[in-house]
Amino acid sequence: MSRLAIVTGGAGGIGAAIAAELATLGNNVAILDINKEAAQETAEKISDSVGRDAVIGVEADISDDASSETALNLVVEQLGPVSILVNNVGWDRIMGFLETDSAFWDKVIAVNMRGPIALTHKVIPMMLEAKWGRIINIASDAGRVGSSGEAVYSACKAGMIGFSKTLAREFARANITSNAVCPGPTDTPLLNNQLGEGETGRKIYEGLKRAIPMKRLGQPEDLAGMVGFLAGDKASFITGQTISVSGGLTMNG
Repeated sequence: MSRLAIVTGGAGGIGAAIAAELATLGNNVAILDINKEAAQETAEKISDSVGRDAVIGVEADISDDASSETALNLVVEQLGPVSILVNNVGWDRIMGFLETDSAFWDKVIAVNMRGPIALTHKVIPMMLEAKWGRIINIASDAGRVGSSGEAVYSACKAGMIGFSKTLAREFARANITSNAVCPGPTDTPLLNNQLGEGETGRKIYEGLKRAIPMKRLGQPEDLAGMVGFLAGDKASFITGQTISVSGGLTMNG
């Protein structure tokens, strides 16, 4: 029997790679994204690639509880209860902390922490009923070691790491695991938008490559394999862990 996985922010970048990996592994997949057309297009491409129809794209603004709940209800109506939740959605702009304001803080917190927490709160009861579940929060190495120009984002990702560990403790006996995966610098549209197209952005990009022992930025597919593993039965005894996928940039032991 196929399990249903939700991937938020799954229309492109890391999220799309994760959605493709989970579908390839035999799961039904619902891509939730604020860009409805992109989510549906990505779902169609994945369906064509894996030869399965049970991949759908649904519009959802994770920062808005009503939008998130509407999307979840639609997904459950079409594909059944959720077994795997990948909180992948993220948003930020690189700015010094004193350049930011309360409106910016609110948006960063809503997208990167509060929204994922709210969606998880709605999904866990389904997992409890099934006595099986996988929660995978895409955090960031910024939440482990900090990142200049990303003060509030780093705080949110650190919060998601703590959230993941607490869920792991609370729901372990129900056969629900909860882990955080931390990408290092990854070549995605989000990173490119943050850096911009100017000379300064290019210097930062090249500096990141030099700092990584493998001398390249991560690719979305580098994250997808780890998420696919954690979402499956072979990872049933792994919970409460924070795993960096960073080409060796961070080596926490």
